[in-house]
Amino acid sequence: MAPSFNDENSLFKFVVKDGNGVKGLVDSGLTEVPGQYIQPPIHRIKKQNATVSLENMTFDLSELDGPNHDQVVKSIAHAAETLGFFQVVNHGVPIELLESLKVSAHEFFNQPSEKKAVYLKGVSPSPMVKYGTSFVPEKEKALEWKDYISMIYTNDANALEFWPNECKEVALEYIKTSTEMVKRLLHALMGNLGIKLDDSRLDALMGLRMVNMNFYPTCPSPDLTVGVGRHSDMGTLTVLLQDGIGGLYVKKGEDPSSGKEDWIEIPPVHGALVINIGDALQIISNGRYKSAEHRVRTTSVESRVSVPIFNAPLPMVKIGPLPEVVARDGVARYREVIFEEYMNNFFGKSHDGKKSLDFVAI
Repeated sequence: MAPSFNDENSLFKFVVKDGNGVKGLVDSGLTEVPGQYIQPPIHRIKKQNATVSLENMTFDLSELDGPNHDQVVKSIAHAAETLGFFQVVNHGVPIELLESLKVSAHEFFNQPSEKKAVYLKGVSPSPMVKYGTSFVPEKEKALEWKDYISMIYTNDANALEFWPNECKEVALEYIKTSTEMVKRLLHALMGNLGIKLDDSRLDALMGLRMVNMNFYPTCPSPDLTVGVGRHSDMGTLTVLLQDGIGGLYVKKGEDPSSGKEDWIEIPPVHGALVINIGDALQIISNGRYKSAEHRVRTTSVESRVSVPIFNAPLPMVKIGPLPEVVARDGVARYREVIFEEYMNNFFGKSHDGKKSLDFVAI
């Protein structure tokens, strides 16, 4: 029998403070969506309204080493300038590792709540590891149907000491095997702008790396909820592994006359990784590359996992439009900011599309 939550405070305590998460709610025998998770109609995701299509947006990265190099770079740049999302295959991350990541994510979230709660903010053995639910539940009008474990990479030793045993080795390997791919993509995108990246510039773009494991439990009424609300990522490039269930949507555009939005579902492709442009890269490119506004739908069929790596500038790095790009454009569209200030602003509010960029807009 499902526990009864007499008021919002008792549900908030159970889900957020005690670390039971959405999974704890579902495991308790929940048969309908609690009011705190019901989204306003404008934020709900209608599955039938989304176009399931990513025409010509999956790229074979092995072709960067062959005669089609220039064409692949142009195609990647075009995707970054328009949708802000694309998929890659032959990326150098072993397929077996990707499968192991999905298994490990399920293993972590299928533990008893008290085992996960040791990583709650304030009690976690390391500030680099955080278990939680939703995005910023204290500030959200409607909670997101998602639990997560977040692990910031500083060095291998810290990762092996503090990250959860169920996933630390595969998560660490995921970061290490994807790093070269991220560097190649950044070289390609910056080269397309006429900019050469030396090691110091590259470190400035991807010095902070964080791997998350996201868990979206089955939901009794997916039409009423969201797994993640509409937002863009704050960093440079996000590398995302999604499982075969689907539910990731990216905003393609908006009709100015009707205000109607067009969203595309990013279809799961076995062995592929999803890449999306983050706010930092939009800022650095002076708006040439677009950070992708995206969101996640819940499902009633089976629990979904996804595993993103967020590559971002180091907190104390100053970011702003690169001088070479400003010289070409004739105007800077964003002000310079210490990236930590941008991060604090980003995490200080609930998800709201691409409003975070207003913080640096000129």
